[in-house]
Amino acid sequence: MKQFVFVYILALVPGVFQQSFAQLPVIPANTKQSDSVRVLDFLNADRLSYKKIDSTNELTTAAGNVSFKDGNTLFYSDSAVHNKINRTLETFGNVHIIDNDTIHTRSQYLIYYIDKKQAVLKKKASMTDGKGILTSEEIFYDANLKLGTYSKGGKVVTENTVLTSKEATYYTDLKEVYFKKDVKLKNPGYNITTDSLLYNTSSQVATFVTKTNIIDSNKSEIVTSEGFYNLKDKTAKFGKRTIIKDKALTVTGDDMEIDDKTGIFNASGNAVLIDTSQGISVIANKIKASRINNTFIATQHPLMIIRQDKDSVYVTADTLFAGKLSDLESQSGMEEQKDSLKSVAAIDVQDSTNRNRYFQGFHNVRIFTDSLQAISDSLFYSGRDSIFKLFTNPILWASDNQITGDTIHLFTKNKKPERLYVFENAMVINKSSDNLYNQIKGNTLNGYFTDGYINYMRSKGSAESIYYAKDDNQAFIGMNTAHAEIIDLYFKDKKLERVVWRHDASGNVYPMTQIPDDKKLLGNFKWLENKRPKTKFELFEDIPATPPSPGSVSKVH
Repeated sequence: MKQFVFVYILALVPGVFQQSFAQLPVIPANTKQSDSVRVLDFLNADRLSYKKIDSTNELTTAAGNVSFKDGNTLFYSDSAVHNKINRTLETFGNVHIIDNDTIHTRSQYLIYYIDKKQAVLKKKASMTDGKGILTSEEIFYDANLKLGTYSKGGKVVTENTVLTSKEATYYTDLKEVYFKKDVKLKNPGYNITTDSLLYNTSSQVATFVTKTNIIDSNKSEIVTSEGFYNLKDKTAKFGKRTIIKDKALTVTGDDMEIDDKTGIFNASGNAVLIDTSQGISVIANKIKASRINNTFIATQHPLMIIRQDKDSVYVTADTLFAGKLSDLESQSGMEEQKDSLKSVAAIDVQDSTNRNRYFQGFHNVRIFTDSLQAISDSLFYSGRDSIFKLFTNPILWASDNQITGDTIHLFTKNKKPERLYVFENAMVINKSSDNLYNQIKGNTLNGYFTDGYINYMRSKGSAESIYYAKDDNQAFIGMNTAHAEIIDLYFKDKKLERVVWRHDASGNVYPMTQIPDDKKLLGNFKWLENKRPKTKFELFEDIPATPPSPGSVSKVH
């Protein structure tokens, strides 16, 4: 019924209606009567009745298209009861509150505390700011603070995201909902469970403040205790040692950034990557990985651990990178690192995951195992042929042997050294005693391992040697110098046992007391033991400068 009809009806009934309902004075809490008084305006109703029950209950009842206004807040319902004494208003059926034209609250029952501007809505209660819809069987709403809460379970729905919890507080001005107790967020990309979560219905940003589990559509899991996820642009940032578990891959870091659109995530601060499918772990201050390309790059003191039964391989460099060989083959314009990529050309892209992997080390590469150690400027490893390829001033140590050359290839089997190949300026130095060095050099060098230790080596092509012979009592008896096309070295119990010269061999034997100083060292001799990592803990120490060679250095012949 229109308002003018209602005014006409009021003219026919006692003035108490006008006093009780048409203009209901609202006294703010802790405000004296002499202060200004707010007015609750009654707008419309089809039917009215009045009844005074006792000193605490003086009721005015309205029914049919009821509406009234409190400041900028409009109330609509099927019926309403105003208690003039205790300053409450109850509404029933199709309750609808509009606050500042932006916040819509609905239910089947409402009790409104006029002086406090607070309401309790029950039965199919809901609130919306146009961005998200909060629903619960019971909602408490504070029109002063623009605050809605529920404590008996409810949910918020925004676009394709549903959030449920046992308790929640809805800050309507900020468009933020603070969920507590058994919180669950579901959308097509993620399922999130936590105990507390802050969600902005406008920006669609979920902020995590306690331990949270996130599972994406690919069944990857994120465990974090701090951070946020933007459901609009699919980006996230986490702190407090976040963990990502993606199939066989686990990544942990003090801080984590994720971009679902590109599939890239960045871990920083004591970051750890574990790949159980390949048996490797990477520790670095920064790790950047791609879920789509299945690559990662580790910087700031990275360390890779290749696990095996007894003798794990530790690799460090300024930068470590890993990817798929099939992708490397398809990249155009990539500069070939000498012979390192020749094996890639024939790769079978249908090969197993492990065999289709490679990793690279750039600058200051260092390798440590109990049985051998190495350094170089760069490194390439192929999972297809299981070869470590060391470039630019590589040095490899195996037991008491130092091996150098322009390039060194270390062949492995089941992650254990099987043989090595050195080409161009290959040289082996074996320290026999103080200032006494067995030395072999040639164009190429092949070495073979048993149980992780060298048992045989062959130097080929313009080979030269210096060898200190011993008697049965291990006393030195002289020094042999020789040239040959091939020189073989045989080892026993990790020690050089004998040297055999083959094809066009020639040389000299010097008694120990008659060895010329200029014959003790082959050309380009450098004893680099100080660069050798003695333990895995030395891998992060600075590589020492090259020391001067012991004794005089000169070329033989």
